[in-house]
Amino acid sequence: MGPSARAVPQHRCTFRIAPPAVLPTRLSLLCCALLCASVASAQLPYKDPSLPIPARVSDLLARMTPDEKFRQLFMVAGELGPDSTRFTNGLFGFQVNATQQQGGAADQLLTYAAGPDAQRTLEKVNGMQRFFIERTRLGIPMIAFDEALHGLVRNGATAFPQSICMAASFDTTLMGRVSAAIANETEARGLRMVLSPVVNLATDVRWGRVEETYGEDPYLASLFGVSYVQAMESRGILTTPKHFVANHGAGGRDSYPAFWSERHLRETYFKPFQACIQQGGARSIMTAYNSLDGRPCSANGHLLNDVLRRDWGFRGFVISDAAATGGANVLHVTARDYEDAGRQSVENGQDVIFQTDFAHYELFKKPFLDGTVKQAAIDSAVAHVLAMKFELGLFDQPYMSDSLLKSLDLNAHRELAYEMAVKGAVLLKNENNVLPLSSTDYRITVLGSDAMDARLGGYSGPGNAPISIFAGIEAQLGKKPGELTWAVGCTRVDEHTRPVEPEVLRHGKGKDMAPGLIATYFNGIDLSAAPAFTRTDEQIDFQWTLFGPDPRVDYDHFAVRWEGMIAPIESGTFNIGVEGMDGYRLWLNNTLVIDRWEAQGYATTLVPYPFTQGKPCELRIEYRERAGNARFRLVWDANVSRAASDKLVNEAVDLAAEGDVAVVVVGIEEGEFRDRSSLKLPGRQEELIHRVAATGKPVVVVLVGGSAITMDAWIDEVDAVLMAWYPGEAGGLALADLLFGKRNPSGRLPITFPRNEGQLPLVYNHYPTGRGDDYVDGTGQPLFPFGYGLSYTTFTYSELKLNRNTFTTKDTVLLSITVSNTGSMAGEEVVQLYTHDELASVARPVKELKGFQRVALEPGTSKQVTFKLTASMFTLLNEAMLEVTEPGTFRLMVGGSSKDIRLRALVELME
Repeated sequence: MGPSARAVPQHRCTFRIAPPAVLPTRLSLLCCALLCASVASAQLPYKDPSLPIPARVSDLLARMTPDEKFRQLFMVAGELGPDSTRFTNGLFGFQVNATQQQGGAADQLLTYAAGPDAQRTLEKVNGMQRFFIERTRLGIPMIAFDEALHGLVRNGATAFPQSICMAASFDTTLMGRVSAAIANETEARGLRMVLSPVVNLATDVRWGRVEETYGEDPYLASLFGVSYVQAMESRGILTTPKHFVANHGAGGRDSYPAFWSERHLRETYFKPFQACIQQGGARSIMTAYNSLDGRPCSANGHLLNDVLRRDWGFRGFVISDAAATGGANVLHVTARDYEDAGRQSVENGQDVIFQTDFAHYELFKKPFLDGTVKQAAIDSAVAHVLAMKFELGLFDQPYMSDSLLKSLDLNAHRELAYEMAVKGAVLLKNENNVLPLSSTDYRITVLGSDAMDARLGGYSGPGNAPISIFAGIEAQLGKKPGELTWAVGCTRVDEHTRPVEPEVLRHGKGKDMAPGLIATYFNGIDLSAAPAFTRTDEQIDFQWTLFGPDPRVDYDHFAVRWEGMIAPIESGTFNIGVEGMDGYRLWLNNTLVIDRWEAQGYATTLVPYPFTQGKPCELRIEYRERAGNARFRLVWDANVSRAASDKLVNEAVDLAAEGDVAVVVVGIEEGEFRDRSSLKLPGRQEELIHRVAATGKPVVVVLVGGSAITMDAWIDEVDAVLMAWYPGEAGGLALADLLFGKRNPSGRLPITFPRNEGQLPLVYNHYPTGRGDDYVDGTGQPLFPFGYGLSYTTFTYSELKLNRNTFTTKDTVLLSITVSNTGSMAGEEVVQLYTHDELASVARPVKELKGFQRVALEPGTSKQVTFKLTASMFTLLNEAMLEVTEPGTFRLMVGGSSKDIRLRALVELME
């Protein structure tokens, strides 16, 4: 909760009429009026911190105009700007230093500028708050909010390992400490709300946002979500578990429509959200972009009213994802316009509309001001927002001092980041114990761009001096000539072509020549019709996914003609052409060189053409778009050298052949709007691994990324594989300590790694099949199962004991085992407990994670590990969709992963 309330003294303002001889002067009357106004303001009930919050909310709500109410339901990226008068009726709040990318009310993507340092951010937030307190009629404070998935997205903030890496630690205590550190860095800047955590389940690893999650399992994701939320909320920072709900669909595609049964949702995808609310105390929830069973999640009354508030008792506010409310109009087509979309969302339980620019306010406001939106729905939503602002203490102590900022210990936070990177890294293979490496006996060759890049993952700030993997290894070995070398080998993207650069695209003639191409847009696919508009496009590199090129043409039925010239800066015969959807034609010097006018679907078409430096080539392109989701690019290979790419690979292989061991650091491309159809390493990275392995030298592959990678093509050729994820700003030091044995790997996979994409979706806790799991051309088993991870030492499990073999709903079953370190190195084992219902009225998962414990053991030592089981752990939804505990037998399984079950037992729940 917010700061403790301070009692405000009650004042009584009385006046005595003076005799005519002593009438007050005009100045004294003015002073008296001002004094009385001040006293009257102090007497307003909503300003009285001694009153209960519901009373304060009720009083304030009764004083608000329709516009003042709606503005509490509108949150935006940005800040006051030069025209602060736009906000004199108030606002929910701002995401400071964030701006929309493309413009338009349907623009979902924001640019997160790291912005000023912490001190200046605090001063900016306090200054903005002062405006709302002092220059709005009612003095309603705003909420400054930001992204803080694995660290605040700000300059000077600690960049912790990505969420998926933290989940791989299987250490919720450490997660809580990380969250507390993020909370301190957040509050110190005056920010009081974060749009985190992501508690969607990563049940299809093609989804580009797997990195942001805590993995595929509802139990694991719930525990990590609660750890994050509790630490934040206990420090007065509102958390926003997101995206409610089912944020990926068929093919692992982001925000695809979901048609999942209520049973499936309640047994899996709902659970982390429910836990964050009921156990963590989350006071904000963000809806998802997708539709669920035909209704947009931002206007889904069943989700927001029945499930969230009625069933779970949620008392905070619900916000949309950025520009998601209007998605009912633009994407899902379940609303007539933005006004109707806003009405539907608030009347169905969403409280706050999140847009990427305040200019969009005009698109939504009318029905909220003219009585179209139900007044009860508006008042309910505003009350939810005001209650949280009161709880945060913003009315009573709206400004943040810099005392917390001065006390921040970023060195301690960096140590936390290091520890999480160590515990989150997963050793997937270690043939013949090639790891750990010796720091004295090897000439080590490090290869790959990811060895130098120190990538932090999506929704990251810049971090504080991030350390690359190469820099970490170098710090281990010292700068000894010839003992440590690096070569890029290849990048993650192997480009055969690139978009034709703006520098060579021109229109006009002679002195009138200007940059760009003249683009004529047509409403419809008939280029003989009257144009809708004409503009200059600097480059042809478009992806019209969420909306069309301009409101003046239809979203999914338009045509374009580009005209101008290419002014090459070098001579040569280059392959030039088009990557695009649907029909297109290309003319060079009035000659038709590409004609796919009747084609449908996506294709890349190239032709060789001789270009001469200083001699412009006339260019005309025609394109017609008939089906939506248009992608269109004019590309060539003038700026791409295959020979240079070959040279980089060859140099890396030669360098590896000269050394004693090669550490090949490779990674993937993923993220928001970046789902993967292939899980292979992109570019020439697999080729690099093959060729380095062919040298006969030991090969250690380090994987950088936030999701599963297929490895069947090369894993048998290498000696060791270490999954680093995105390890944060101290990741280079952590990975080096793991590679050289100063620390022992102990991370476990929070997602299943498939052998190929045809197995997807593939999760460990699936339901029984009516037939087999295998394919005619392959296995149904994963490459690496959920919970998997190796160590430099070995552990044995023994002596499983139960305090009782039967139990009732009032009993607790104690399951204990002995874990022993039988190797020669200290290490940590993650002991995992799985259960299975042997006979139930409805089908149950083949296996469910119900507990895990980290056990640190010195060589030759043992420790007893005990799990507590209660009947509540075995509940299910019966045929009537009621949560019940059915009597019967349950199998208990203990092991090192979902497949590595070492010990088993049966217990019976009695009636």
